[in-house]
Amino acid sequence: MRQWIQKIGALPKAGRAPRLYWLFVAGFLVLASAVFFAQPALLQSLRAFAFDTYQRLAPAPEWADSPVRVVAIDEASLSQLGQWPWPRSTMSQLTEQLGAAGAAAIVFDVMFAEADRTSPEQMLEWLPPERSQTLRPLIARWPTHDGAFAETIARHPTVLAGVLHHEGEAAFPGKAGFASAGDDPLPFLASFAGYSGSLPALADAARGVGFINWLPDRDQVIRRVPLLARQGETMTPSLALEALRVAQGASTYIVRSSNASGTTAFGQHTGVNEVRVGDFRVPTDANADIWIHFRRSAPERYISAANAINGSLRADEVAGRIVLIGATAPGLLDLRATPLDASIPGVEVHQQILEQMLSGKFLKRPDFAPGLEWLVGVLAVLLIAAVAPRTNATVSALLGLGIMAGVSAAGVLAFVYAGYLFDPVFPAVCAFVFAAGSATYLYRRAELQRAEIRRAFSQYVAPSVVKELTANPERLKLGGEVRDLTVLVCDVRNFSTIAEGMSAEQLTHFINSFLTPLTDIIIEHGGTIDKYMGDSIMAFWNAPLDDPEHARRACEVSLLMDEKMRELNIGWRAEAEAAGRPFTDVAIGIGLNSGECCVGNLGSDRHFDYSAIGDTVNVTSRLEGLTKVYGLTLLLGEETAKRAPDLPFIEVDLVRVKGRATPSRIFTLLPAGVALPAEHEKFLTAYRAAKWDDARALLSALHASAGAPLQRCYGAFEARLAKLASTRAEDWDGVYDFETK
Repeated sequence: MRQWIQKIGALPKAGRAPRLYWLFVAGFLVLASAVFFAQPALLQSLRAFAFDTYQRLAPAPEWADSPVRVVAIDEASLSQLGQWPWPRSTMSQLTEQLGAAGAAAIVFDVMFAEADRTSPEQMLEWLPPERSQTLRPLIARWPTHDGAFAETIARHPTVLAGVLHHEGEAAFPGKAGFASAGDDPLPFLASFAGYSGSLPALADAARGVGFINWLPDRDQVIRRVPLLARQGETMTPSLALEALRVAQGASTYIVRSSNASGTTAFGQHTGVNEVRVGDFRVPTDANADIWIHFRRSAPERYISAANAINGSLRADEVAGRIVLIGATAPGLLDLRATPLDASIPGVEVHQQILEQMLSGKFLKRPDFAPGLEWLVGVLAVLLIAAVAPRTNATVSALLGLGIMAGVSAAGVLAFVYAGYLFDPVFPAVCAFVFAAGSATYLYRRAELQRAEIRRAFSQYVAPSVVKELTANPERLKLGGEVRDLTVLVCDVRNFSTIAEGMSAEQLTHFINSFLTPLTDIIIEHGGTIDKYMGDSIMAFWNAPLDDPEHARRACEVSLLMDEKMRELNIGWRAEAEAAGRPFTDVAIGIGLNSGECCVGNLGSDRHFDYSAIGDTVNVTSRLEGLTKVYGLTLLLGEETAKRAPDLPFIEVDLVRVKGRATPSRIFTLLPAGVALPAEHEKFLTAYRAAKWDDARALLSALHASAGAPLQRCYGAFEARLAKLASTRAEDWDGVYDFETK
């Protein structure tokens, strides 16, 4: 005995991965894939952290002679020129100074949405009526501040800002044309309904207008920005993109999307690939967004607006450059968070976007990146899964840590040397979690397996069973698999009445006399005996061995069992007549049904049987019970009938059995030599349509012409029609409900 336990306890052998282990692996991969494609907030946050780490390790370099400068509305300017907003006359002076210095584009990261309240005609509204009436004719001849500002804007390459939003109907005052190659880009762009921006007179005078909408992530950190957006059927450019166009004197944007000449999309509509403006090409993602490679903020490089206005600005500081005008004073609250800085002025974000487009060095998050990240995660799990059963937990853990370090290093290198944004988080987390999970699983499985085999050993005493356990100890595991089965339940009719006059010895002999031959028929035709329940048998086909014809096999067995009972009744009757005692034929009822069941070792840790459970088994038991109602030997479900369509089935009824809300069609199988009555289908049609008179007439004809098996069935329908005679057609759906099992 000790030798057997030692041999069994040594299993499973090293290097042999059990089937349940690979089910565990498959389940882990399914769960991990579901998490990956669902993109929960935690995964997105971890990815953002990884991308931010890349930028902290390798920020964009400083551009010493940057072609983009910031004129800052800073604290010093507010001290000298007064609180914000400044008069338009001041803004006009600032624009004039920058234009005279040769700025390639003057870009306002502020909006002038309301008329200048310091303009003379606006100040009239503050005066008493008698004073304003006196001054109005005089002031009416003076130029307005907004008008003067518009004239200044018109003389210089100026770009104004606007905001797209989801309310209102104002049209975006576009200044440039758009041409597209490939698929229509509009469906891929962020869509907005409304627009708000500077006064129409100012917007009309400007050479460019661009939106300043951001795309902050959940943590409100800016990592990417849209270059194009959509208002209705119109494309609109961002402020930075419009500044680049105006600086070059270009008039049109060219948007290249999937399936354009020179792009590879294989017929798929994958979105925008590139925006061309003048001499510059800007690669984008599918939604026309770009990822920003940030550098450290450099406020010391700002030009104070006060210096630009008072004439102390050197021309070489702005000549030929794009000049951005925006608020940097903290009190004006135009601050943004980036991967490198907790807060920088929004105008500097525009500056860094422009520097990136002008340098031609872009961060790339290619379309294939998510698929590659998922694939690397799956391959990492499969590698660990293949190695773990062949090694100890330490090696598996080291392999997992090595994969984590490898994918993280690969991500950093791809960022530093090629500007690629690949997410190492998903593969790394997959490797770590699976390495820990697989080690725990394999350890626990080995321990539990040994314990279960020792506990169960006493139940398997035959040498052949011991040999089987030694070769396949996993067969002692509790649990099962879902399989497609055909289930049979057979029960003796009126068994209590039959057993009344028998002694215990006689009753045992009687039960064995019919259970034995019926069991032989089932086993000889590939069935598996599930259990005996007194005078009942439950069996099924297609487990543990596969049987593609299991439904047909079960139907054929049912007919053979009916024939066998007729033979047995002949023998029992002869014995009873010889003994001079009365005898009544013993009848059986058989239910058949096909469908998915859970089949396997079911029970407790100390005792279990190979059995099947599930809804299919429950319905089979109900069908066996209904054979009493219809006076038939066999009733079977619709699924069984479908799988053997060439057998002589006849539809019996449409019923709703107790415990099920869904109606079921039930059938019987005609014995050899019994023909299907010609009027049977017509009767069912009339019966289900609540045409009671027609149904009764057809039933009378059927009752007169049918053979003995169906006569009892039609007799049951006659009794039912008598109960349903008063039922209205609108209250009848053709389904008969059974309230008992």
